[in-house]
This record gives sequence, C-alpha cells and structure tokens, in this order.
Amino acid sequence: MFKKTAFASAIAAVALVPLSQAQAADYQIDTEGQHAFIQFKISHLGFSYILGSFEEFEGQFAYDPEDLEASSAEIEVQVDSLTSNHAERDRHILSGDFLNASEFPTATFTSTGFESTGDNEGVLTGDLTLHGETQEIEMPVTLMGEGDDPWGNYRAGFEGSTTLTLGDYGINMSDFPESMHELELYVTFEGIRQ
Repeated sequence: MFKKTAFASAIAAVALVPLSQAQAADYQIDTEGQHAFIQFKISHLGFSYILGSFEEFEGQFAYDPEDLEASSAEIEVQVDSLTSNHAERDRHILSGDFLNASEFPTATFTSTGFESTGDNEGVLTGDLTLHGETQEIEMPVTLMGEGDDPWGNYRAGFEGSTTLTLGDYGINMSDFPESMHELELYVTFEGIRQ
C-alpha cells in the first residue's frame, strides 16, 4: 500500500552503508516502551478516511549528526498486526483482496541513501517491500530531537509521512474510486543508542 515518490515518511535516519559498516551510533527503535508508531490514512470512497496502524514492528538505525552519510535504517513490520479499530474491515484488508498477509506476512524497509536538505532534515532513499513487491522510495525525514533521557539512555527521534500508490505494490484497486488508490503513511519513533 505505498507510493514511490518523494514524501515525508519517517522511518528513520539515512544512508548508503549497511548498519554493520556504519561508523555512526547504532540505535534500537523503542517499540518496547511504545515510543514508536507506524500509522496510515486512506480515503473511504471519497466520503471520509480510514485511519489505522501497524502494532508490531522492530528496527534499528545508525545516526551521527557529524557524518550523516554513514547513517542507515532498517525496519520490519508484521503485516497482520494492522488495526483500523474495526475487526471485520481489518480481516478484509489483510485478506487476499488487499494485503494478503498470510502469503506476505512482513513488510520491510531498508535504506540505501540519504541527502541532507537543511538543519535536522533530509531525504532518505530506500527499498520498501510490501505484498511481495519492492519499490525504491524517497522520504523526507525530520529529526525531532536527541539527548539524554531520565533513565540514563541517549535517545534520538524522527518523524515523517509519505504517500504510497497501492498499485505499485501489486494491490489491485481498480474496483475502487481513484481517491482510494493512494495511502498516506506516517511514522514517528524514538531510538535508544546502544
């Protein structure tokens, strides 16, 4: 359910190097403390919106403000953790009509590059795999802040959102109005430096 366009999706920080080679500090996304969210918004027939989220995911990123090009990000989402606060609709979205979660249980994002566009902002490039299809996407990301927390950890937090075209991922929306062919994705998270 997503579009390969320049967008604002904050799945993380940055770059061209795998995490194992990065010189930047490594951060674990704080899903345990529920300080990370992957949410979506899609039109309902052009009359209103359906809002939802993916509740189960994990990931890490490498980030160093002095060496942005050494940064990277990886996230894996459990597709069947989708919820839109309506069980029958969720079953339909997860069925073979749309996400086909039984055949494609995970969605992943792996960064491949980063370009700074200003203070605390940049465009993250990476591969998004959903519904068995992989597309390269670009996403503007914003650093919300970084520093010590009250429990002795060092944190950094990012946010962003993007628009994804469902057809790019093999999800057939031809029976639905054009307003439903795209989905907005919003991501925000804190990472704890390891």
